Amino acid sequence: MDRLAALEAEVKADADAQRARKEAALVKVREERSKQQAEKDELRARQAALVTKKKPEPTFEDDFDHADGLSGALELAGKANKVKAELTKKPGKGEKSWIKSGIASMALGPLGWLYAGSLREAVPASAIWLLAAAVASKILPMVLLMPVMMVVLPLSGIAGVVYALQYNKTGKRQRLFGDEKKQLKSGD
Repeated sequence: MDRLAALEAEVKADADAQRARKEAALVKVREERSKQQAEKDELRARQAALVTKKKPEPTFEDDFDHADGLSGALELAGKANKVKAELTKKPGKGEKSWIKSGIASMALGPLGWLYAGSLREAVPASAIWLLAAAVASKILPMVLLMPVMMVVLPLSGIAGVVYALQYNKTGKRQRLFGDEKKQLKSGD
C-alpha cells in the first residue's frame, strides 16, 4: 500500500509538473502574442501618422481667414493689386507683351501661341487648328462654325496671355499643359 501511495504521489507530482510547464508555456506564448500585437499596433500607428502628415492641396478658400472678413478682403485686394501691377507694366527687353499675345491668340487661335507659348504645345496645336479649319470650312457653313469660334477663340486668347505672363516670370517658354515636374526640368 505504501508503494501504491508513493507511486500515486509520484504520478500526481509528475502531472502537476507537466501542468505547471504547460501553463508556463501558455503564459510565454500569450506574452509573445501580446508583444507581436503591440508591435503591429505601433506599426499601424506610425503608418497612419505618415499618411495623415500629407497636407491636402490648398484651395482658394484656404488662402483667406474666414473668421476675419476684413483681413481676407485686404489680402484679396493685395493679390489683385499685384496682378494689376503685372498687367500694367511695360514689357522690358527680352519680355513678351501679354496684350500682343492675347490679341494674336484670340484672332488666330493656337497660331498666336507661337509668340510666347511652349513650342511643344503651340506647334502641334497650330497644325491641328489649321487642319480642323480646312476640313470644317469644306464641310460646314460659317454660320455653324461661329458659335464654336465664340467659345474657342476667347479661351485661346486667355491661354496666350498666360503664356506671355509665364514667359515674363521665368524668362523662357513654359508649358501650360502636361506634367509640372517635367515642365520645371525642361523649361519648354
